[in-house]
Amino acid sequence: MTSNEHSLQTLSWRKLYLSRAKLKATSSTSALLSGFAMVAMVEAQLENDYDYPPGLLIAFSACTTVLVAVHLFALMVSTCILPNLDAVSNIPNLNSIKESPHERMHHHIELAWAFSTVLGTLLFLAEVVLMCWVKFLPLKNNSASSGINPGVAAAIVSTVIMVPFAFVFIVFAMHFYRSLVSHKTEQQHQELEVLAKITQMQNQLDHRGDASNHPSSAHLV
Repeated sequence: MTSNEHSLQTLSWRKLYLSRAKLKATSSTSALLSGFAMVAMVEAQLENDYDYPPGLLIAFSACTTVLVAVHLFALMVSTCILPNLDAVSNIPNLNSIKESPHERMHHHIELAWAFSTVLGTLLFLAEVVLMCWVKFLPLKNNSASSGINPGVAAAIVSTVIMVPFAFVFIVFAMHFYRSLVSHKTEQQHQELEVLAKITQMQNQLDHRGDASNHPSSAHLV
């Protein structure tokens, strides 16, 4: 095996390990957050004597349903693809990388990872805020003095705290993905340079083979 072929196999194995790490992170994160969302919906005890705003209940139900659906989709993708990657990575054979589906399923892996880490996390932050409103809104002010309802105050405080965190999360996600795209672009350029060197060396070897064959044929004539 030449050094260029070894470099190509090293790149392929690095992509395989990166895809497997993403799927493992997706699987654990999606299972954890979807479980929390289901527990939050089941354990949410609504007050029968309190008139909840219909929009709040609809938003809480829709957010929980979409959250669980997004994470279950990411979990399904990771569950379907991850065993194939583990089976290939555990084989002590460098040529087994050709049997791995991580190149063909690259878009599915990236989609599942984005659903679990970006969209699913944003939905979980919204779920926490809505859960605070559903939980604290029925609390009444038992004191005689007029003032803001303590339940409403608690819900407002949780919303005010969560909004800056959501903004920081969005900014970090955009910066991270931009840096990741630039890093992948540099890697693609390096891979193209390696392929160009391999092609150039192969052409040189072909020309040398042709040059060595011509004198022998002329001598035979």
